[in-house]
Amino acid sequence: MHVARALMTTLLAGCQPAGHYTENPAVVNLVDDWRDEVIYQLLTDRFANGDLNNDFNVSQDDANLARYLGGDYQGIIDHVDYLEALGVTTVWISPVVVNVEEDAGSASYHGYWTQDFANVNPHWGDLAKLRELTDVLHQRDIKVVLDIVVNHVGQLFYYDINRNGSPDITTYYSTDGSDTVNIVTEWDPAYDPRGVQGYTSLGESGLAPLGWVDMPEINRVPPSPAEFGNDTWYNRRGRVTNWADFDQVVHGDFPGGLKDLDTSNPDVQAALIQVYADWIDKAGLDGFRIDTLKHVEHEFWQRFCTEIRDHMALMGKEKFLMFGESFDGDDALIGSYTAPDEVDSVVYFSQKFQVYDDVFKNNGATTKVEDLFALRDTHYGTTPQERGAGQAPRDILVNFLDNHDIPRFLFDKDSIPALRSALVFLYTEDGIPCLYYGTEQGLSGGNDPANREPLWTTQFDTSGSLFQHVSALAALRQEYEPLRRGDFSFRWTSDRVGGEEDANLLAFERTYEGESVLVVINTSDVYTSHTSYNGSGMPVSFAPGTVLAEVFPPGSDNTWTVEADGTVTIEVAPRDGLVLAPA
Repeated sequence: MHVARALMTTLLAGCQPAGHYTENPAVVNLVDDWRDEVIYQLLTDRFANGDLNNDFNVSQDDANLARYLGGDYQGIIDHVDYLEALGVTTVWISPVVVNVEEDAGSASYHGYWTQDFANVNPHWGDLAKLRELTDVLHQRDIKVVLDIVVNHVGQLFYYDINRNGSPDITTYYSTDGSDTVNIVTEWDPAYDPRGVQGYTSLGESGLAPLGWVDMPEINRVPPSPAEFGNDTWYNRRGRVTNWADFDQVVHGDFPGGLKDLDTSNPDVQAALIQVYADWIDKAGLDGFRIDTLKHVEHEFWQRFCTEIRDHMALMGKEKFLMFGESFDGDDALIGSYTAPDEVDSVVYFSQKFQVYDDVFKNNGATTKVEDLFALRDTHYGTTPQERGAGQAPRDILVNFLDNHDIPRFLFDKDSIPALRSALVFLYTEDGIPCLYYGTEQGLSGGNDPANREPLWTTQFDTSGSLFQHVSALAALRQEYEPLRRGDFSFRWTSDRVGGEEDANLLAFERTYEGESVLVVINTSDVYTSHTSYNGSGMPVSFAPGTVLAEVFPPGSDNTWTVEADGTVTIEVAPRDGLVLAPA
């Protein structure tokens, strides 16, 4: 009861306004072109603890990564200088909504177990503090992207398969004469396309009723707004067991008991549009990162995105960015969500697997990079969404090395030089770079939750070599407009990886309004490589005789001269990444 009273007190406190942030903020338009931005993804609970007053149900051990650790909005406010020093221009924060407090020994520090769509998770502050956060960031010209979830809610009900009014784990013998033993958990039963069925020793008994839970001590109570407590608003088919079955992917519960909303229901669609339009107004947001794209019908996204854009137009908000997560390596599938009237962009998972894993971690042929890029015009939208973010989806894909759902780069590849070379590509390639918090400090955690370490253990050090490397790359993007907005042209890729003259060599030009920049990266761990093979140098767009100076790494005084035949041969040491511009 002590925990329950503490939780309720904090929930009530979180509803009270503070300071002068008592009204919806004025609409501001800070984005000229999303290609100019550098996104920093942080988990609010793991970035910085700025307010001890909201530290309830918080682990006292920073190593207990499955629990709340105490990060909050005040902590982000307190470290805006850190973000600026890193070159961050957009912050992507965790879902803000009230969650089921805990489940099966883990806590909802990540924000994905929605219980109340309309109010702020009190662990991180109240609505006034969230407004203060966006205001402080906006004053520094840093935009705010909110992570949102429309696919599911937390584990707020069970399937009462045996109709006894309580959640059970039950053993049944098969009725087909085989004496097969079936173990069924009513919290998270396996997928059934008919809907989860009731069952007794005599056999099936029809669709299992839902048992809504009332456990206020962990905030596992019926959802809010109240209409989300309607049984018919859920697909009720049980947990996905076959990820190759797209029917299950769209209609099944997410493993772990996250209950799948029936997003084909017009009433569900309208309610979700309303709650998230309200969040834009209440918090002054600049964009959404949308969770679990592929688990929701295309028709939902067409309505959701269109009506959110309608709302933005009425409010006078321009270039609101909506990008989504389809955790999949299928480039065509990922790109399908950028069709007309759907999202502006996606988290570029196919690139993470095919480029950052295969090439930068595992020394694969750099022709893989060119092969993937060749699919952009086929798989991704080639025109901007109407009243959307302002650029075609293919031009503003959100590039990343790692995030909260996958092991960190340094866990898979224990090599700072490899990470440094991957970061050069992240900050110079076409699209929007997205840095996962802690990469700049060399965090190296494995699978969830090990990849969700508290950043404060690094003491927000800005003097380390990785931090300085990332900061310099961000400054380079700001100095050279082609690295942000320029056309992208491959100049050299290689299918050779065994120490040949051009093994593991990747080179490309970025060109904007007559200005060009050349990027050359060697992804080999051991071999020096060159932009030449069998006596043929690399053709470039620069005129013969042009002297190209290395503008990255900082402090380099190396120069290279374009030959009379329009080629240039550049030597690159293992894992080096060079950026060259006319001297």
